[in-house]
Amino acid sequence: MTTTTSPAPAGSTPAFSKAPGTDNRRGRLLAVVLAAQFMAPLDTFIVNVAAPTIRTELHASGAGLQLVIAGYTITYAVLLITGARLGERIGHRRVYLGGLAVFTAASLACGLAQSTGELIAFRLVQGAGAAVLIPQVLSLIQRNFAGEARVKALGAYSAVLAIGAAAGQVLGGILVSADLFGTSWRPVFLVNVPVGLVLLVMAVRVLPHDDDGEDGRRGERAAGPARELDLPGLVLLGAAVSLFTVPLVLGQEADWPLWSWLSMAAAVVLFVLFCAYESRLARRGGAPLIAPRVLRTPGIGLAVFRIAAGMAVNAGFLFALTLHLQGGLGYSPLRAGLTFAPTAVVFGVVGLVWRRWPEPLQRVLIPGGFVLTAVSTAAVGLLLRDGGDGGPWLYVALVGVGGGLSLGFGPTLTRALAGVRAEDAADSSGLLATVTQLGQLTGVACFGALFFNRLESQGAPGAYSSGNALLVCFYALASVAALGAVSGLVRMRR
Repeated sequence: MTTTTSPAPAGSTPAFSKAPGTDNRRGRLLAVVLAAQFMAPLDTFIVNVAAPTIRTELHASGAGLQLVIAGYTITYAVLLITGARLGERIGHRRVYLGGLAVFTAASLACGLAQSTGELIAFRLVQGAGAAVLIPQVLSLIQRNFAGEARVKALGAYSAVLAIGAAAGQVLGGILVSADLFGTSWRPVFLVNVPVGLVLLVMAVRVLPHDDDGEDGRRGERAAGPARELDLPGLVLLGAAVSLFTVPLVLGQEADWPLWSWLSMAAAVVLFVLFCAYESRLARRGGAPLIAPRVLRTPGIGLAVFRIAAGMAVNAGFLFALTLHLQGGLGYSPLRAGLTFAPTAVVFGVVGLVWRRWPEPLQRVLIPGGFVLTAVSTAAVGLLLRDGGDGGPWLYVALVGVGGGLSLGFGPTLTRALAGVRAEDAADSSGLLATVTQLGQLTGVACFGALFFNRLESQGAPGAYSSGNALLVCFYALASVAALGAVSGLVRMRR
């Protein structure tokens, strides 16, 4: 596998020309869009640490608590591709601002919720706002950066994406333990409000205006006429994703009843119907949710598998380890959250520096990253299997997990997007962002269920039983990472 810089997509013109102040304007744009990107995965995981407190104060059932956690991700995953298409039709600046406003308002509503039902409903809206907002991040990067600047911007994007996941655990622990003004769990949502308001003000000033073309956009000339939204495709995809994810979230607590299996089987049928409909729509000259040529872009198919595997491992690792630290070892939310700091920091640092490494090393980054993830994940399980705290070696293993996931994810994303055409920026960003979310949701649901099943089979609860359940779960996670390593040996076609 060769190292490549990302050329400007065919037919694209960066919004910032080479002129005095160009780098500063690009830097401000990147800071604004990545700050919003950071909030989205942060809110996927920040609730994990606060979950026990939310359950106690709102008297939530287990199923209700799971929907509080997963409802955000479900609407986020279902609506991401449509969010990308809206940016293409209306303009990335307008849709970014609208999505950020919805996300911020829903965060305020979540923080003020008085019941489990209200919190679930507002989390669904929050996920919808994120789904509209986040696809614009990749599209704005692809349309406003070229060459080496684009490579660096995508590297920063990769780092921020999973730093947000691990940082959510850390920040959640800090906020819940602080119990600011007696507000308990509510600051995990309210923290988004001042950040969102600041970003709205900054985004109005630094984002390039939408283009004054025939499609009504100012500043960013579209590659062609705006495409339809493909509402039938959205309904089919949304139904398929919902029927797949809801039983994954609720099936464990209900002991996997018949309806959960029927629901997942129906999801497969609807997904096949979705693919058939999309293919037929493309043959008729319509505008499917994802242009077929995007799926034919060299490296995209392989990237989809790698990203899904890496994000499933990332989310499953964070979720199961959080359960063990708080439930098995009795850590406070703060201590449990801070345990993840090495993983977050190393993921971010590696994501920013891997492009500077020597050419021979570049060829093995992706398989090497997945191998390091597999070994480190298994090591964490072994260190904690007997109910101990793992000692200093635990932090070495956590560093390995962060570094390995970063090496598997960052180069995969950068190289996959290198050949994407400007007119396909919305489709490609929506596709990869959806895969990221579905990977995280599947990781939490599947590996969370495995952890709970093993814990129940141990009999008496406690640190030892929880440690053994964690070991089995982490062996499974290591196996998925090993599959990612095998996929990393496949040379991407250029």
